[in-house]
Amino acid sequence: MAKFPSCDGVYTLYFIRGCLAFCCYVINTLLWCIPILLGSLVKLLFPIKQLQQGCRRFLDRCATGWISTNGIIEKLFHPLKIHVDAMPALSVNEWYMVIANHQSWVDILVLQRLLNRKIPFLKFFLKQQLIYVPVLGLAWWALDFPFMRRYTTAQLKKNPKLRGKDIEITRKACTKFKHRPVSVMNFVEGTRFRPAKHQRQNSPYRHLLRPRAGGLAFALSAMGEQIHKLLDVTIYYPQKRPTFWEYISGHLPEVYVHVELQEISQDMRGDYMNDREFKQHFQEQLNQIWHHKDDVLERLQAQAKGDA
Repeated sequence: MAKFPSCDGVYTLYFIRGCLAFCCYVINTLLWCIPILLGSLVKLLFPIKQLQQGCRRFLDRCATGWISTNGIIEKLFHPLKIHVDAMPALSVNEWYMVIANHQSWVDILVLQRLLNRKIPFLKFFLKQQLIYVPVLGLAWWALDFPFMRRYTTAQLKKNPKLRGKDIEITRKACTKFKHRPVSVMNFVEGTRFRPAKHQRQNSPYRHLLRPRAGGLAFALSAMGEQIHKLLDVTIYYPQKRPTFWEYISGHLPEVYVHVELQEISQDMRGDYMNDREFKQHFQEQLNQIWHHKDDVLERLQAQAKGDA
């Protein structure tokens, strides 16, 4: 946690504001965890189809309420102005694959604030091992976060029968989404942007790391035909890439966001692991999206400078 000089009234105010906001976030999270964990126990103990469907709706509403309350805390202690140049027509009754550039863990909070109650509750693909995290693993399972099991090249060489099993396991985990709208989040760069990483990658983009096509292709294959809309979000912080503490203490007054919606075409679905032609085509399509996103970031940067 950053240290602020107590003799400086401004920094002291930031520190107090951050502490109060943090306490409120913790209390809010604990309060909403109670019904979420209770609902998860009902799902676990009573595998009745209609009861489970009702539990899923209840749990998603709890998660949405948690985010909404977080928004109230933000407005009280560290109001954030989000400049959105265009917001497409969205619906909580649709299925979305959401992608975004990744600079900070604050990205998730911005996305939740921006998209809450506009699309179904955002869910993230998680590694299979994370289901064993105390409390949170059960909550993620209860909220139907899809868990992915990926096999290494060494494992596949040792046991070729495992090839394709990862996609099949994930597809099975996602079958529950066929009859209930969902939004699935994917940070295509795979990690947060850092100048050193950008240089090491020799990235062809000015403001972005190279996109990892395999993760998105894998997710689209696992989800099947039910997800047919791609929601592409571009986030720009005019001051600096903020930490969570800087966000809750009020050091982040504004953020610029651009949102685009497009249909997921049939040629973006295929066997990324075994079909070389599809793999190359998918990579080219994603690179085109990323070049466009790079141009959008350049424009948002100019817009922020003009507003300053």
